[in-house]
Amino acid sequence: MFGYVQIRKPELRIKDYEIYHGFYCGLCSQLKKQYGFLGQITLTYDMTFLILLLTSVYGLPVTETKKRCMMHPGKRHLCLTSEISEYAADLNMLLTYYHLKDDKEDEHSKKAWIGMKLYQGRKKEASLKYQRQSERMWNELNVLSELEQSGAGLFELADCFGRLMAGLFQYREDIFSQYFHDLGFHLGRFIYIMDAYDDLEKDREKGCFNPLLGQSGKEGFEEQIESILLNEIAAAGTAYQKLPCVKYADILGNILYAGVWNRYDALQAKKTLRENIQEETRE
Repeated sequence: MFGYVQIRKPELRIKDYEIYHGFYCGLCSQLKKQYGFLGQITLTYDMTFLILLLTSVYGLPVTETKKRCMMHPGKRHLCLTSEISEYAADLNMLLTYYHLKDDKEDEHSKKAWIGMKLYQGRKKEASLKYQRQSERMWNELNVLSELEQSGAGLFELADCFGRLMAGLFQYREDIFSQYFHDLGFHLGRFIYIMDAYDDLEKDREKGCFNPLLGQSGKEGFEEQIESILLNEIAAAGTAYQKLPCVKYADILGNILYAGVWNRYDALQAKKTLRENIQEETRE
Protein backbone atom coordinates (compact mmCIF):
# COMPACT_ATOMS: atom_id res chain seq x y z
CA MET A 1 0.00 0.00 0.00
CA PHE A 2 3.02 2.21 -0.59
CA GLY A 3 3.56 3.12 3.08
CA TYR A 4 0.77 5.69 3.44
CA VAL A 5 -1.58 3.75 5.75
CA GLN A 6 0.07 4.21 9.14
CA ILE A 7 -0.54 5.73 12.55
CA ARG A 8 -0.11 9.34 13.67
CA LYS A 9 1.99 8.31 16.67
CA PRO A 10 1.94 11.59 18.69
CA GLU A 11 -1.88 11.47 18.76
CA LEU A 12 -2.10 7.84 19.89
CA ARG A 13 -2.34 6.76 23.52
CA ILE A 14 0.56 4.66 24.83
CA LYS A 15 -1.55 1.54 25.39
CA ASP A 16 -3.03 1.81 21.89
CA TYR A 17 0.44 2.18 20.39
CA GLU A 18 1.53 -0.98 22.23
CA ILE A 19 -1.43 -2.88 20.73
CA TYR A 20 -0.73 -1.50 17.26
CA HIS A 21 2.94 -2.37 17.50
CA GLY A 22 2.00 -5.80 18.84
CA PHE A 23 0.00 -6.55 15.69
CA TYR A 24 2.81 -5.12 13.56
CA CYS A 25 5.29 -7.47 15.27
CA GLY A 26 2.77 -10.29 14.87
CA LEU A 27 2.68 -9.69 11.11
CA CYS A 28 6.49 -9.71 11.02
CA SER A 29 6.51 -13.04 12.86
CA GLN A 30 3.86 -14.45 10.51
CA LEU A 31 5.84 -13.38 7.44
CA LYS A 32 8.91 -15.15 8.80
CA LYS A 33 6.90 -18.28 9.61
CA GLN A 34 5.29 -18.49 6.16
CA TYR A 35 7.99 -17.03 3.90
CA GLY A 36 11.25 -16.82 5.83
CA PHE A 37 13.63 -13.86 5.76
CA LEU A 38 12.47 -12.78 2.27
CA GLY A 39 9.00 -12.47 3.69
CA GLN A 40 10.13 -10.45 6.69
CA ILE A 41 11.91 -7.81 4.66
CA THR A 42 8.66 -6.94 2.87
CA LEU A 43 7.13 -5.83 6.19
CA THR A 44 5.39 -2.44 6.18
CA TYR A 45 2.95 -0.79 8.54
CA ASP A 46 0.15 -0.71 5.95
CA MET A 47 -1.19 -4.24 6.39
CA THR A 48 -1.47 -3.74 10.13
CA PHE A 49 -4.50 -1.54 9.46
CA LEU A 50 -6.25 -4.37 7.61
CA ILE A 51 -5.44 -6.85 10.40
CA LEU A 52 -6.88 -4.53 13.05
CA LEU A 53 -9.94 -3.72 10.94
CA LEU A 54 -10.95 -7.28 10.06
CA THR A 55 -10.10 -8.62 13.52
CA SER A 56 -12.28 -5.90 15.06
CA VAL A 57 -15.31 -6.29 12.78
CA TYR A 58 -15.40 -10.08 13.00
CA GLY A 59 -14.50 -10.24 16.71
CA LEU A 60 -11.74 -12.76 16.01
CA PRO A 61 -9.69 -14.30 18.83
CA VAL A 62 -6.22 -12.85 19.28
CA THR A 63 -3.14 -14.84 20.32
CA GLU A 64 -0.72 -12.96 22.58
CA THR A 65 2.92 -13.97 22.97
CA LYS A 66 6.21 -12.36 23.99
CA LYS A 67 9.14 -12.72 21.60
CA ARG A 68 12.66 -11.59 20.86
CA CYS A 69 13.77 -10.86 17.32
CA MET A 70 16.65 -9.33 15.34
CA MET A 71 15.23 -5.85 15.85
CA HIS A 72 14.64 -6.39 19.59
CA PRO A 73 17.28 -8.93 20.68
CA GLY A 74 17.65 -7.74 24.26
CA LYS A 75 14.03 -7.70 25.33
CA ARG A 76 10.95 -9.77 24.69
CA HIS A 77 8.13 -7.71 23.19
CA LEU A 78 4.38 -8.08 22.69
CA CYS A 79 3.35 -10.05 19.61
CA LEU A 80 -0.36 -10.19 18.64
CA THR A 81 -1.86 -12.33 15.87
CA SER A 82 -5.27 -13.38 14.60
CA GLU A 83 -6.31 -15.42 11.57
CA ILE A 84 -6.07 -12.18 9.58
CA SER A 85 -2.31 -12.06 10.21
CA GLU A 86 -1.88 -15.06 7.90
CA TYR A 87 -4.16 -13.46 5.30
CA ALA A 88 -2.22 -10.19 5.49
CA ALA A 89 1.12 -11.99 5.13
CA ASP A 90 -0.09 -13.64 1.92
CA LEU A 91 -1.41 -10.35 0.56
CA ASN A 92 1.93 -8.76 1.41
CA MET A 93 3.68 -11.30 -0.81
CA LEU A 94 1.30 -10.63 -3.71
CA LEU A 95 1.61 -6.85 -3.37
CA THR A 96 5.40 -7.05 -3.13
CA TYR A 97 5.66 -9.12 -6.30
CA TYR A 98 3.34 -6.89 -8.31
CA HIS A 99 5.03 -3.74 -7.01
CA LEU A 100 8.36 -5.10 -8.25
CA LYS A 101 6.73 -5.98 -11.58
CA ASP A 102 5.45 -2.42 -11.90
CA ASP A 103 8.91 -0.99 -11.15
CA LYS A 104 10.48 -3.28 -13.74
CA GLU A 105 8.03 -2.21 -16.43
CA ASP A 106 7.98 1.50 -15.58
CA GLU A 107 11.67 2.08 -14.88
CA HIS A 108 13.25 -0.98 -16.54
CA SER A 109 14.86 -1.66 -13.18
CA LYS A 110 17.28 -4.61 -13.03
CA LYS A 111 16.90 -4.61 -9.25
CA ALA A 112 13.12 -5.04 -9.61
CA TRP A 113 13.63 -7.86 -12.14
CA ILE A 114 15.88 -9.69 -9.68
CA GLY A 115 13.30 -9.11 -6.94
CA MET A 116 10.56 -10.61 -9.11
CA LYS A 117 12.66 -13.75 -9.61
CA LEU A 118 13.27 -14.03 -5.86
CA TYR A 119 9.59 -13.65 -4.96
CA GLN A 120 8.04 -15.57 -7.84
CA GLY A 121 7.70 -18.83 -5.90
CA ARG A 122 6.25 -17.10 -2.86
CA LYS A 123 3.81 -15.20 -5.07
CA LYS A 124 2.60 -18.51 -6.57
CA GLU A 125 2.16 -19.97 -3.09
CA ALA A 126 0.02 -17.01 -1.96
CA SER A 127 -1.94 -17.03 -5.24
CA LEU A 128 -3.01 -20.64 -4.70
CA LYS A 129 -4.43 -19.78 -1.27
CA TYR A 130 -6.22 -16.60 -2.35
CA GLN A 131 -6.99 -17.01 -6.03
CA ARG A 132 -9.76 -14.38 -6.12
CA GLN A 133 -7.55 -11.69 -4.60
CA SER A 134 -4.58 -12.63 -6.79
CA GLU A 135 -6.65 -12.53 -9.98
CA ARG A 136 -8.08 -9.15 -8.96
CA MET A 137 -4.56 -7.76 -8.49
CA TRP A 138 -3.37 -9.21 -11.80
CA ASN A 139 -6.35 -7.91 -13.77
CA GLU A 140 -6.47 -4.42 -12.27
CA LEU A 141 -2.72 -3.85 -12.51
CA ASN A 142 -2.72 -4.95 -16.14
CA VAL A 143 -5.56 -2.54 -16.89
CA LEU A 144 -3.72 0.17 -14.94
CA SER A 145 -0.55 -0.41 -16.96
CA GLU A 146 -2.46 -0.18 -20.24
CA LEU A 147 -4.22 2.99 -19.15
CA GLU A 148 -0.96 4.60 -18.06
CA GLN A 149 0.58 3.81 -21.43
CA SER A 150 -2.39 5.42 -23.17
CA GLY A 151 -2.12 8.54 -20.99
CA ALA A 152 -5.49 8.09 -19.27
CA GLY A 153 -6.81 10.59 -16.72
CA LEU A 154 -6.18 10.56 -12.99
CA PHE A 155 -9.57 9.28 -11.84
CA GLU A 156 -9.74 6.43 -14.35
CA LEU A 157 -6.32 5.29 -13.17
CA ALA A 158 -7.17 5.71 -9.49
CA ASP A 159 -10.29 3.57 -10.01
CA CYS A 160 -8.09 0.60 -10.93
CA PHE A 161 -6.17 0.72 -7.68
CA GLY A 162 -9.42 1.39 -5.83
CA ARG A 163 -10.98 -1.79 -7.24
CA LEU A 164 -7.81 -3.73 -6.38
CA MET A 165 -7.94 -2.59 -2.75
CA ALA A 166 -11.68 -3.22 -2.54
CA GLY A 167 -11.05 -6.86 -3.42
CA LEU A 168 -8.48 -7.22 -0.65
CA PHE A 169 -10.73 -5.69 1.99
CA GLN A 170 -13.56 -8.10 1.15
CA TYR A 171 -12.29 -10.98 3.28
CA ARG A 172 -15.67 -12.74 3.39
CA GLU A 173 -18.85 -12.55 1.33
CA ASP A 174 -21.38 -11.35 3.91
CA ILE A 175 -23.48 -8.39 5.06
CA PHE A 176 -20.34 -6.28 5.55
CA SER A 177 -18.95 -6.90 2.05
CA GLN A 178 -20.27 -3.70 0.48
CA TYR A 179 -18.93 -1.53 3.30
CA PHE A 180 -15.52 -3.19 3.06
CA HIS A 181 -15.64 -2.71 -0.72
CA ASP A 182 -16.39 1.00 -0.41
CA LEU A 183 -13.76 1.55 2.28
CA GLY A 184 -11.09 -0.28 0.28
CA PHE A 185 -12.10 1.41 -2.98
CA HIS A 186 -11.82 4.97 -1.70
CA LEU A 187 -8.72 4.25 0.37
CA GLY A 188 -7.16 2.71 -2.74
CA ARG A 189 -7.99 5.79 -4.81
CA PHE A 190 -6.48 7.98 -2.08
CA ILE A 191 -3.29 5.88 -2.10
CA TYR A 192 -2.91 6.04 -5.88
CA ILE A 193 -3.46 9.81 -6.04
CA MET A 194 -1.23 10.41 -3.01
CA ASP A 195 1.50 8.27 -4.56
CA ALA A 196 1.28 10.20 -7.84
CA TYR A 197 1.52 13.48 -5.91
CA ASP A 198 4.42 12.17 -3.84
CA ASP A 199 6.34 11.00 -6.93
CA LEU A 200 5.69 14.12 -9.00
CA GLU A 201 9.16 15.66 -8.90
CA LYS A 202 10.95 12.31 -9.18
CA ASP A 203 8.87 11.32 -12.23
CA ARG A 204 9.45 14.71 -13.83
CA GLU A 205 13.21 14.32 -13.46
CA LYS A 206 13.24 10.72 -14.73
CA GLY A 207 10.76 11.33 -17.54
CA CYS A 208 8.36 8.72 -16.14
CA PHE A 209 4.59 8.81 -16.60
CA ASN A 210 2.61 10.61 -13.91
CA PRO A 211 -1.04 11.64 -14.41
CA LEU A 212 -0.45 14.88 -12.49
CA LEU A 213 2.43 16.20 -14.60
CA GLY A 214 0.18 18.11 -16.97
CA GLN A 215 -1.60 19.95 -14.17
CA SER A 216 1.23 20.58 -11.71
CA GLY A 217 2.40 24.15 -11.50
CA LYS A 218 -0.90 25.54 -12.70
CA GLU A 219 -2.90 27.94 -10.55
CA GLY A 220 -5.04 26.13 -7.99
CA PHE A 221 -3.28 22.78 -8.46
CA GLU A 222 -2.34 22.33 -4.80
CA GLU A 223 -5.83 23.21 -3.59
CA GLN A 224 -7.36 20.81 -6.11
CA ILE A 225 -5.18 17.89 -4.98
CA GLU A 226 -5.96 18.54 -1.32
CA SER A 227 -9.69 18.65 -2.11
CA ILE A 228 -9.55 15.38 -4.05
CA LEU A 229 -7.67 13.61 -1.26
CA LEU A 230 -10.06 14.96 1.38
CA ASN A 231 -13.06 13.71 -0.61
CA GLU A 232 -11.59 10.20 -0.90
CA ILE A 233 -10.90 9.93 2.83
CA ALA A 234 -14.35 11.32 3.62
CA ALA A 235 -15.92 8.61 1.45
CA ALA A 236 -13.71 5.94 3.03
CA GLY A 237 -14.69 7.25 6.47
CA THR A 238 -18.39 7.05 5.62
CA ALA A 239 -18.01 3.35 4.77
CA TYR A 240 -15.85 2.71 7.85
CA GLN A 241 -18.46 4.22 10.17
CA LYS A 242 -21.02 1.65 8.96
CA LEU A 243 -18.83 -1.21 10.18
CA PRO A 244 -19.22 -2.46 13.78
CA CYS A 245 -15.71 -1.53 14.92
CA VAL A 246 -15.63 -1.33 18.72
CA LYS A 247 -12.34 -2.93 19.64
CA TYR A 248 -9.33 -0.98 18.32
CA ALA A 249 -11.62 1.83 17.15
CA ASP A 250 -9.29 4.54 18.47
CA ILE A 251 -6.34 3.06 16.59
CA LEU A 252 -8.30 2.60 13.37
CA GLY A 253 -9.63 6.15 13.55
CA ASN A 254 -6.15 7.49 14.19
CA ILE A 255 -4.89 5.78 11.02
CA LEU A 256 -7.82 6.63 8.76
CA TYR A 257 -8.27 10.27 9.77
CA ALA A 258 -4.72 11.30 10.70
CA GLY A 259 -2.01 8.76 9.86
CA VAL A 260 -2.80 8.59 6.15
CA TRP A 261 -1.91 12.30 5.97
CA ASN A 262 1.60 11.88 7.41
CA ARG A 263 3.36 11.96 4.07
CA TYR A 264 1.18 14.75 2.69
CA ASP A 265 1.92 16.92 5.73
CA ALA A 266 5.65 16.18 5.39
CA LEU A 267 5.56 17.26 1.73
CA GLN A 268 3.76 20.49 2.63
CA ALA A 269 6.29 21.25 5.37
CA LYS A 270 9.13 20.66 2.90
CA LYS A 271 7.53 22.99 0.34
CA THR A 272 6.98 25.70 2.94
CA LEU A 273 10.61 25.46 4.05
CA ARG A 274 11.82 25.68 0.46
CA GLU A 275 9.61 28.72 -0.22
CA ASN A 276 10.86 30.43 2.96
CA ILE A 277 14.49 29.84 1.94
CA GLN A 278 13.79 31.24 -1.55
CA GLU A 279 12.10 34.28 0.00
CA GLU A 280 15.05 34.92 2.31
CA THR A 281 17.46 34.55 -0.63
CA ARG A 282 15.56 37.18 -2.64
CA GLU A 283 15.67 39.57 0.29
